[in-house]
Amino acid sequence: MQNSEVFILAIESSCDDTAAAVLYNDKVLSNVVANQLIHNQYGGVVPELASRAHQQNIVPVIDAALRKANVQKEQLTAIAFTQGPGLMGSLLVGSSFSKSLSLALKIPLIAVNHMHAHILAHFIDEEGFDKPKFPFLALTISGGHTQIVKVNDFFDMEIIGETTDDAVGEAFDKSAKILGLPYPGGPLIDKYAKLGNPKAFAFTKPKVPGLDFSFSGLKTAILYFIQKKKIENPNFIEENLNDICASIQYTIIEILMDKLKLAVKETGIKQIAIGGGVSANSGIRNRLKESESKYGWKTFVPKFEYTTDNAAMIGIVGYQKYLSRRFETSAVVSKARIQF
Repeated sequence: MQNSEVFILAIESSCDDTAAAVLYNDKVLSNVVANQLIHNQYGGVVPELASRAHQQNIVPVIDAALRKANVQKEQLTAIAFTQGPGLMGSLLVGSSFSKSLSLALKIPLIAVNHMHAHILAHFIDEEGFDKPKFPFLALTISGGHTQIVKVNDFFDMEIIGETTDDAVGEAFDKSAKILGLPYPGGPLIDKYAKLGNPKAFAFTKPKVPGLDFSFSGLKTAILYFIQKKKIENPNFIEENLNDICASIQYTIIEILMDKLKLAVKETGIKQIAIGGGVSANSGIRNRLKESESKYGWKTFVPKFEYTTDNAAMIGIVGYQKYLSRRFETSAVVSKARIQF
């Protein structure tokens, strides 16, 4: 199904960011995100507070997205929303609003898998950014997921490797917490790592067969290492923060790259795309770009604003689903866990 005038309103509310975007076909006209700073004082996302904040933010955020795009709601072609995975209370705010608006405007409702969106964000028409060709490998890395996905087509994807316990984002954030850094700590590790020696301290990489990942053992090793060093020197963290962060980040990146190299070897696919919040990490982005000349890969790193949770990525999936008429009724339900 082709339509040269497709306006998609996309709504993302899977965790603690309320986001709305307007797309004209595969071009982003607006992409608005309201962050919830209230969680910082608790060292993590509090689900009940998140859902309450979504209720406060959703109307102003959608209004801002429409105004910025200079699009009237009567011009909208379809509404796309995050069905899952995510926090149930947060998802329900977005899905309830989307259902109501689609009914009021009498336009199609489109449900989107949040993890599909992180991968397909690469297909947003953005100047200076190439789009991968099928098939390609996608490394999806976030606070809740670590996956290697073989992407055969827009809606033909196969997980060929995933974490057996913790996600890479949690490894970053928990390591930061061990170091006494405030939440969210992952970006701070990246910041301090740029100033340190990545080989100052050695951490053992977990031995996990195949393409699967494990990060729980690494977190424990970092905890015991810091505890031991603080007994020897109470000021160890303060005196070595940059080197510690650089060493932690180096180890995590090595784990990711080892699995990617194995995935390329097993599949023969040399197109690699990354997605998810942790793909904002500068060390990972740089290593992936270096792999182009080192291994002969073609790599795809998304625009920074499309890495963390945002509605533009929901909108591009909505656009592709609109073209193939993959619509839902108001009976569609949000899912905290959703089949990939």
